[in-house]
Order: sequence, then C-alpha cells, then structure tokens
Amino acid sequence: MLFGTEEQKRKYLPIVAREKLAAFCLSEPNVGSDAAGQQTRCELSEDGQYYILNGEKKWSTSGALAGVLTVMAKQRLKNPKTGKEEDRVTALIVTPDMEGVDVFEKNRSKAGIRGTWQARIRFTNVKVPRENLLYKEGKGLNVALSCLNYGRCTLSAGVLGGATWAMEQSTKWAQTRYQFGRPLADFEAVQQKIAKMAALTYGMRAMLYMVTGMLDRQDKDIMIETAAAKVFCSQMGWEVIDEAMQIMGGEGYMTENELERVWRDHRIHRIVEGANEVMQSYIFAYGGKQLAEQMLAIKQALGWDRDQSPVENLQRIVSNAFNPRLLKRALPLAAELFLGIRPEAPRIRRVHPSLRPWADRLARLVQQHSHYFKLLSKWEGDAIVTRQAQQARLADNAMYLFALSAALSDMDRQLRKGASGVAFEKDRAAFEHLFDLLEIRIQQNLGLLRRNADESMRRAAQATLRYVDTLPNRDYYIHEASPVAKGTGKPVQKEHIKQFPGDRYVTAGGDGAPAESSAARSEA
Repeated sequence: MLFGTEEQKRKYLPIVAREKLAAFCLSEPNVGSDAAGQQTRCELSEDGQYYILNGEKKWSTSGALAGVLTVMAKQRLKNPKTGKEEDRVTALIVTPDMEGVDVFEKNRSKAGIRGTWQARIRFTNVKVPRENLLYKEGKGLNVALSCLNYGRCTLSAGVLGGATWAMEQSTKWAQTRYQFGRPLADFEAVQQKIAKMAALTYGMRAMLYMVTGMLDRQDKDIMIETAAAKVFCSQMGWEVIDEAMQIMGGEGYMTENELERVWRDHRIHRIVEGANEVMQSYIFAYGGKQLAEQMLAIKQALGWDRDQSPVENLQRIVSNAFNPRLLKRALPLAAELFLGIRPEAPRIRRVHPSLRPWADRLARLVQQHSHYFKLLSKWEGDAIVTRQAQQARLADNAMYLFALSAALSDMDRQLRKGASGVAFEKDRAAFEHLFDLLEIRIQQNLGLLRRNADESMRRAAQATLRYVDTLPNRDYYIHEASPVAKGTGKPVQKEHIKQFPGDRYVTAGGDGAPAESSAARSEA
C-alpha cells in the first residue's frame, strides 16, 4: 500500500486481504536492531530479468503460513554522487513457491504471543523477477523503517488494550476481594497502584492517538514520535500489567484468570520493533541533532583545538569572534552554560483556561529539559556518544514531556467538548496524577545526570564480564552467529517444539509441550 506500484497493488493486495498471510523478512541470525547490517544479498542477473537472492531470515512472523514475503537484502550499487559502488538495502517481493525458498524451521516456541509462529527461511539462488522490486533499488531501508512507524503504533495499541483491561480487571478484583474484613481497594497501598495504572493508561492513550493522527494525515519524518510512543507504551504498559498482577496476587498468576497471559504476551514489546535501549539512544541522538550541531559549530569556531598550534587557534577564534551571526548564537549559549541565564520558557497559549497551571508546568519542564541537554553536552564532551546511561535519562525525559503534551492536548479537547460524567472525572484525575508522576520522574532523571552510579556501574560490569569469561561456554547458551564463540555453547533444546503439519512434529500445543498426533487421538 505504501510503496507498491499500481500493478503490484492490483496483484498482491487482494491476495493478502482475502486469501493469504504476508510475512516481513528483515531480521537475521546476526541482524536485530542493526537493520542496516543485512547479510542476505541480491544481485541483478546478467540478462537483467531477475534478482538472484541468497541469505537467511529469522523471526519472520507467520513466515511458514505466508503466501507473500517482503525480503530485505543488500545490493551492490553505484552511488550517483561519488561514482563508487557501495552496499545498499533493497526490498523484494518473494513468494514461497519460488525455487530455492526453504522454510526450514516453521515454529519457535515462545514465552508469550503464542498466537503467532516465527519461521526461519533460507534463500538459495532464488530468481526474483525484476518487477517484484518494491519501491526502488537501494531504498529498502526506507520501506522497512516506514513500516516500523506503523508497527510501533499497532504494537502500542495492543499494549494499551492489554493494560487497560488489566487495570479494569485488577481494580474490579480490588473492589470485591476482601482481606482483614475490608476490600483491597480500601488500602492505600492498593489505591496507589490503581491511581498509577489509571494515570499511565491515560498518558499512553493520549500519546498513541496523537501519533496515529500524525500517521493518518501522512506527516513526514515522525520516526522520533513513533519511537517515543513505542518505548513509552511498552514500558508504561508493562508497569500497569505488572501492578495488576500484584493486586490480584496468586490468583493473577493462575491461567484461569487470564491475566498471566496478558502479562506474558506483553513482555516482548520492550524488545521487538526496536529494543527500548536502542530507541532511547536514537531519540537522544536524532531528537537533539539540531541543537547538538549548533553547539558543535560554535565550539569549533570559538573553542580551543588541541590539534592546532596556539597561533592557529588565536587566528581562528579572533576571526570568528567578529562574526555577528555566530555571536548571535554563541553569546546566549555562553550566558546559559557559564552564567546560568536561561532563555524564557515557551508559552503554551491555546489551552482551556482551567488547564493553565498544567500548561505552565509543562512549559517550565521543557525549558529545564533544554537547559540540561546543553549542560550534559558541556559536562560529558565527546564522551556523550558512548554514555548511553546518560542518553537514556534525557531520552526518557523527552518522552515524558511528549506524553504530558499529548495528555494536555487530550484533556483540552475533552473540556472544549463539554465532557462530563464518571468516565471524564476518572480521566481528569488520571491526567492530574500523570503530571505529578512524570514530573517526579523527570526531576529524578535530571538529578541523576550529575549524581549517579555510572562509574561504579562500569567497574562492576567489567569485573563481572571478566569473571563470566572464565566460565566454560559449554554450560551456557551462545548466540548462533557469535563471531567469537559460535558452536561452543550448550546445545539448544528443540525436541519439544511443534512444527506445522507435514513435519515430524504433527500438532501444535499452545504451550509448546508435546501433544498427541491426530492418529493417536483417533485410536484413543
């Protein structure tokens, strides 16, 4: 729908709408978050009629059932600007009936989301017709990353649905489950959890609907926003569901009450569609790119360069010191970093009068966030590139500010529509509590920028790495694509995993445990 030609749409959309599943083949044994590191390759045949595809894909959801595969592969192409050949990613439409396509593992048993089956697929000299090129040669990452924008939103919607149900289920439980002669809901420790669940689900909903609105109106360059929605919803959703489990106690852990399935299913969401840790670094780097580039330009123009001689430094600094455009940017920055004189907080003007206190709080938090981004760049210098713990603190704060902005917008919308009743009262109270909760988290993160345990963390990590390096690989599972220890680890246990009919494991148990074949059941 997004990138196909009109002919491709006529051919494949009816198929995937009515007849067959489709699978997205991006991840590989050695390619997870590093989407650009594809090892699957394609090259145009000598007659120009086919792409010859070779490689292997992993984690292809529904891959064994799919009738259409979208496959990402590296292709050697000439850069029109430089004239040099370089590797770029190309997207191809592949069907499993093409010669050389081998679905060699049809199912992998998982802790949760057992309604989907992950396949492993190998491509050996597969001839993909040239008309199956999706979008343009070398533009496959555009396809993949654009699809991730949608995937991160549908993932967030799933988390929001699960978290909302878990909140309502556990709250109903707290109202009707009695201990010490009182319902659990009477205890402040439980009320604290209920309020937190209500606040976080409200923030998730507001952010998700704002981002999906951006998608629907086809806003450009919204990868920061979709990444923020994915991280915020997956993290906050997990907190909500885990609190719900705590409220329901041992009964929540039992399969008959369904919450344990929600709990298991949603643990994956902090990993897939971009691991949260990777997304935090991305949000920090890409979100702060313009400000960082401006600060770097000022530093390069007016700062002392150890690689230059004193004469060269003085010539450059004196020359740039009389550049009015540069000084217009440099002087306010210097006043802020060295004298603590901050720019004014932004003014949030168009907001319902009753929300003015929260709008002003948000504006002050935005001002504070900008100030500390600049300070952290000054404190850490070039080391900020590798200081992922520090990056995560500011990235989280940026997401919290986004959530508060979305929540303010949603509450403004409800008030202007004249919303009322118990559902609105819940939302209004949740909105106010969300502001308190996230402001506390923001201030904690800002405090941690200066006073943290990062130094001892790095020492403890290195010491643990040295210790574990002494343990024999054979006692532990080692990644199959490890460049240093491939094949040296503990054998992976797969005998219990069901595959699709036609393989030696006939039936599929929902929990991955062995099940009787249909013939055995008939005899019984």
